[in-house]
Amino acid sequence: MTQTPSKFGERDVQTVTKTGQSVVPTIDGVKTRSTTNHVDHRGSVFEIFEGENDFFETPLVYAYQFSVRPHLMKGWGVHDHKLDRYTIISGEIVLFLWDARPESPTRDIVQRVVMSDRAVRQVIIPTGVWHISVNLGDEEARLINFPTDVYHHEAPDRRLLAWDHPDVPIRIADHLPKF
Repeated sequence: MTQTPSKFGERDVQTVTKTGQSVVPTIDGVKTRSTTNHVDHRGSVFEIFEGENDFFETPLVYAYQFSVRPHLMKGWGVHDHKLDRYTIISGEIVLFLWDARPESPTRDIVQRVVMSDRAVRQVIIPTGVWHISVNLGDEEARLINFPTDVYHHEAPDRRLLAWDHPDVPIRIADHLPKF
């Protein structure tokens, strides 16, 4: 029996190889890491920073926890001087990254990273890369940031854009669930 292709619906596109490697472009300087979860009958543990870990590259100087409520988002934001180093603690977010650095070899690339305890747990966001965190889940997502500089209350190192700003080369609404 021959199947006739449907004219309805959108054709799915490849996102990973057979071995699970992403096929989407990545932004120069963005690093991701999945941590090992140690699970037993009492609960679980994962190591955020192991002391001699080269993932963070520079010493830890400041840390804070933030959250994104269900079905909401935080961003677009960018830093001119510091890196963000996120670790997700609970929940699940989709982190969109947009490289707007003029001299970057990946300028205008948009990278999508799913962060959860079942996927990427840590992300380093370079200076000059815009980012927005979208919580598609039904529970509050909690993250810890270990930026490379302390927060300067009198002069924050942060610029903001609306989530649907026309200069951003991705429409977030196109990536939200279609119910």
